[in-house]
Amino acid sequence: MKLVVGLGNPGSQYSGTRHNVGFDVISELSLRWQCQKPQLKFDAEIREAFPSSGKVLLANPMTYMNLSGKSVQQITRFYQIASEDVVVICDDINLPLGAVRWRPGGSSGGQKGLADILQRLGTDQVPRLRLGVGRPPGQMEASTWVLARFRSEERSEAELMTKVAADSVVCWVADGLVTVMNKFNKSGS
Repeated sequence: MKLVVGLGNPGSQYSGTRHNVGFDVISELSLRWQCQKPQLKFDAEIREAFPSSGKVLLANPMTYMNLSGKSVQQITRFYQIASEDVVVICDDINLPLGAVRWRPGGSSGGQKGLADILQRLGTDQVPRLRLGVGRPPGQMEASTWVLARFRSEERSEAELMTKVAADSVVCWVADGLVTVMNKFNKSGS
């Protein structure tokens, strides 16, 4: 079994923000895999998917971004899912808008939701899919930037990024981390 975790903040006021790109990818995957309505458990919205390669849980933690590890820890313990069978999808201000980058592990890179997950799971060897939301302009605080919605001229790029990210998750589930990194990590992104 695989666990795909989309990071974001619950509530309509956060819908469409840069911080919620993880939730957007989970929504896209739910449509592709024709998932039922989510169940609320383990402090998350959880959907079950059954692609040809086996069962996949799709989870959106409802704990708010910075406490996402609480939910992920509960899910992985209950289902006994190894850290290498988890992928965390999150925003990254250090990548240009539209960039999709897979990593097998490492630091959180300042992403607080990912940091909480790594701390609670007790390992930094958790695959992650970072989605580029660009750097804040001028002197704008990073927190203000990620909680803002995409500008009208950015929306088509953000929507394309969501679809490519979902494509890459489908690849990861079917073919594994090395294949997805080789196929979707582009140099310079």
